Amino acid sequence: MTVQGARAVAYEVLRAVSGDEAYANLLLPHAIGRQKLDAKDAGLATELTYGTLRRRGTYDAIIAAAADRTVDRIDPAVLDALRLGVHQLLSTRVASHAAVNESVELARRHGGGRGAAGFANAVLRRVSRDNPGQWMQTISTAARSDDERIGLTTSHPVWIVRALRRALTAEGRADELEGLLEADNVAPRVAMIALPGLAEVPDDATPTRYAPTAFTTRGGDPEGLIRSSGGTIRVQDEGSQLAALALSRALPVREGERWLDLCAGPGGKTALLAAEALAHEATLDANEIAPARAGLVRQAVASVPLEVEVSEEDGRERAARMPGEYDRILVDAPCTGIGALRRRPEARWRKTPADVPDLTALQQELVLAAFEALKPGGVVAYVTCSPHLAETSGVLAEVKRALGDAAEELDARAVVRAIANDEIDLPDQADGSLRAQLWPHRHGTDAMSIALLRKR
Repeated sequence: MTVQGARAVAYEVLRAVSGDEAYANLLLPHAIGRQKLDAKDAGLATELTYGTLRRRGTYDAIIAAAADRTVDRIDPAVLDALRLGVHQLLSTRVASHAAVNESVELARRHGGGRGAAGFANAVLRRVSRDNPGQWMQTISTAARSDDERIGLTTSHPVWIVRALRRALTAEGRADELEGLLEADNVAPRVAMIALPGLAEVPDDATPTRYAPTAFTTRGGDPEGLIRSSGGTIRVQDEGSQLAALALSRALPVREGERWLDLCAGPGGKTALLAAEALAHEATLDANEIAPARAGLVRQAVASVPLEVEVSEEDGRERAARMPGEYDRILVDAPCTGIGALRRRPEARWRKTPADVPDLTALQQELVLAAFEALKPGGVVAYVTCSPHLAETSGVLAEVKRALGDAAEELDARAVVRAIANDEIDLPDQADGSLRAQLWPHRHGTDAMSIALLRKR
């Protein structure tokens, strides 16, 4: 039996994500190109891949119930075939026989022959007998707590459910949790950027609500538009655009300023800062510790006629050797990434609460090092694509405590509101900080946190 190309591609990516910790957004386009899928099949492969990854937690609970065994007792190759099959059965219009037969064939090929195929067939036939609502009731009934029930039915680890609830509560918006969890499981609109001064929003595009550089198209593959622009138009989340613009527009730019993007990979914000620096006769340096990501930064800034030096160092060391040199520094720090689950759904299955302390310690060290690299009057933007309070309010509080009177927190909410022409809903934070918190369900962006500190 053959396996249709879109399903083969989706399965290949799922296996790489599960077994090799690959990133779906990087691997999927290459797999589609290698298989030479047409536009229809490429769209199906994309939906199958991302849909399965987003709902993996829910599907694992259903598979465990149907198989009468925990998923850690199922061969990983067979488990990914089952996840792909369950997604098609419960969340798509794919014919049941095709979903079952081709998933069984994937299990046979990659999971050990007839025995694996028979097991997969039995599990998927059992799943197909109940509708999605019945399965939601089944796994809800088995949950041991309300948070576990929410996590199982919305496909979020319990620790992320609790972290998101706490972050919303800090804004007095705990009632938005259900909407946020739903938004995490919906494919985001494709937001694009026209680099300011280098490209214009196309006439047939729709400007987005907040960032003046952002727009959406009517659909289809944006690669043609990107190629024809020479890279001055590209895909970029609107929240990322607002984060970079918050730094470049926090204060009026003086001619000759020197800027630094300290954790620059993969370079989207770097390119926007480069365009802004070019327009204001400033200079820009960039740093990225991972060589492969540093290469992506160099590609990203190649379309901007500004010389950007890209170093490959630990950001803490890079900042420490340049004390008092910069007017503006972006610290887009490594984080849990739980604010970008719409676009990187595998992130929810990779991080655990045990990762948070090390990440927050690193974030704090990066911000403090960046602050020392500022000139008096300079500004550092501390940005994470996570709303986790430990990575946002917690780090900011520790940094302000360490810096004391040397630092002044600028009103990031006011800065972002000015960029968005006062059209954006940014409530006060319970801790009294002035950081801006973006949300998928409220703003249609990744859940970016933006804080601004000025050196006195």
